[in-house]
Amino acid sequence: MGRISALFKADGAETAGRYSISEWWLDSRTQGPGAHCHDEDDVFYVVEGVMSFLVGDEWLDAPKGSFVLIPAGVVHDFENRSAAGAGVLNFSAPGNFEKAMPGIVSWFKENPPSDTLN
Repeated sequence: MGRISALFKADGAETAGRYSISEWWLDSRTQGPGAHCHDEDDVFYVVEGVMSFLVGDEWLDAPKGSFVLIPAGVVHDFENRSAAGAGVLNFSAPGNFEKAMPGIVSWFKENPPSDTLN
């Protein structure tokens, strides 16, 4: 997805649809998918760097080792505003998030990630 990559560690088939786990990496100063919401809970664990998260109407910076919980239905986004790459583990519940990836990949082909504004 250009300056963003994703790798699924556990998909719905492996977890009986209870959750999905994916790893997301963003190059330096890369915007994420844009503000959105969905019916799944998202938990992000920052494995490297500092990731910025929009939760509702507030941005927060989450350094390595941070957990960020985004309940279902809450508007959110993420981006890497730093000068180095950053990565997160994403836990999505319920599972089967991977089924949305072909559409997400197509969207990013048409809307490549931009530089962050901050």
